[in-house]
Amino acid sequence: MRTSTHARWAVCAMAFALATAGCGGGGDSGDSEAVLSASWGDPQNPLEPANTNEVQGGKVLDMIFRGLKRYDPETGEAQDMLAEKIETSDSQNFTITVKDGWTFSNGEKVTAQSFVDAWNYGASLRNNQRNAYFFGYIEGYDQVHPEEGEQTADTMSGLKVTGDRTFTVKLTQKFSTFPDTLGYNAFAPLPRAFFDDHDAWVNKPVGNGPYLVDAYTRGSQMSLRTWDDYPGDDRAQNGGVDLKVYTDNNTAYTDLLAGNLDLVDDVPAAQLRNVKNDLGDRYLNTPAGIIQTLAFPFYDDAWNTAGATKVRQGLSMAIDREQITDTIFQKTRTPATDWTSPVLGEDGGFQAGLCGEFCEFKPDEAKKLIEEGGGLPGGRVTITFNADTGSHSEWVNAVCNSINNALDDERACTANPVGTFADFRNQITDRKMTGPFRAGWQMDYPLIQNFLQPLYYTNASSNDGKWSNQEFDDLVDRANQETDTAKAVDLFQQAEEVVRDNMAAIPLWYQNGSAGWSERLSDVKLNPFSVPVYEQIKVS
Repeated sequence: MRTSTHARWAVCAMAFALATAGCGGGGDSGDSEAVLSASWGDPQNPLEPANTNEVQGGKVLDMIFRGLKRYDPETGEAQDMLAEKIETSDSQNFTITVKDGWTFSNGEKVTAQSFVDAWNYGASLRNNQRNAYFFGYIEGYDQVHPEEGEQTADTMSGLKVTGDRTFTVKLTQKFSTFPDTLGYNAFAPLPRAFFDDHDAWVNKPVGNGPYLVDAYTRGSQMSLRTWDDYPGDDRAQNGGVDLKVYTDNNTAYTDLLAGNLDLVDDVPAAQLRNVKNDLGDRYLNTPAGIIQTLAFPFYDDAWNTAGATKVRQGLSMAIDREQITDTIFQKTRTPATDWTSPVLGEDGGFQAGLCGEFCEFKPDEAKKLIEEGGGLPGGRVTITFNADTGSHSEWVNAVCNSINNALDDERACTANPVGTFADFRNQITDRKMTGPFRAGWQMDYPLIQNFLQPLYYTNASSNDGKWSNQEFDDLVDRANQETDTAKAVDLFQQAEEVVRDNMAAIPLWYQNGSAGWSERLSDVKLNPFSVPVYEQIKVS
């Protein structure tokens, strides 16, 4: 399996990239009672840790929960948070000790049972949690979440509470970096209130992080306030955060300039030419573990024909990534040449140039490949995307224009905007896609495995297109059992080559994180996941 050295290599590369990019903010004074306002988008699902696998909901979970591990906001390194120690002698059986003195914001003590109950809930097929897959290596998962048939157990046999603060985890195979994954929100603890009155908890989540949920009106705002009795050493330096819902990030940026908003963590593409003049040193642009791709609905037979791979390869070659990243994104994106991220570094698995000519703009060859593959399904493609965040309309239209020009057909590609991110995600999970759709990926933890397995492994949690390839799955399984770092990385890279050979998704560009803020704020920074470190922000 992956090793801790593997994780450290990835972290070192990320730390270097962040250090060379520099950070904004400054100033030491602030009002610890003052509340800041920030742009946001409604999450797809209720804020259950095991049911949130998208960015907007993840932002809130990062504020209201703390798990066994936490990823350092500067380096991304997995560091102990509620874990006093995680011990193993064989990389398959782990004994976890939870730190003493931690409670949930309702006063309930955080214990080993808080984790075991949460993980069993997250894994259960009956609870239909989007992140259930992350518990798949724990012994007994196949009984609580069978691929077919009825659930035959309520709890995983591989989880045992052995004391108030200790529990054991038995995996189905060696997984040496299992502890490094435990900072992901799916592994957060849950209080008894979650189970005793689930509806009430969903309406007003109770966690153990530095912020409390004060109020939430869908489509309008979520108000979070500082938890005064938070026991961690990363206490909030402000009085709270009002997350304001915007369906257009240009409107958010306009509100920032007008003094009606304090923080925008996604500067719209249309404003990138002006942002330095508008905000000066109140603008931040740093490398992040994010890649933008186009995914395909492999559950649609049209994308599973003998020639469909050539069609996907041809579409990729019809996209002028260089022009789009230069003109629309003002070089705040970098054309992708593989399916991971440069923040991993070569030792961590990044393979610059892996995509080869299939990620180069070659319109003549693109047209030829698509014709050889039998042509576009139905004679044209429609790219579906959410129109409320991320400046997606601009780049999707540019991608379609590039494809249309390459194919000498102005109707070959059209854009299909969906009004909100939540509606877009619901269409994806309901398998309503008929053509390519936006599928950006923000890493959960800085390991090559996280860029590949959740997205392309058969029935994985974020395999939205339902691509399946036995060779890929076998290579990932072998990599996950490998305790030698170099061998594990090599196997993951071989798995990525299978993704390339089948063009399981079209890689577009690597994305930087960006933010702009008002004069009221200082000490603004983005973590390696491109999310603001809200608790460190000071308000004057």
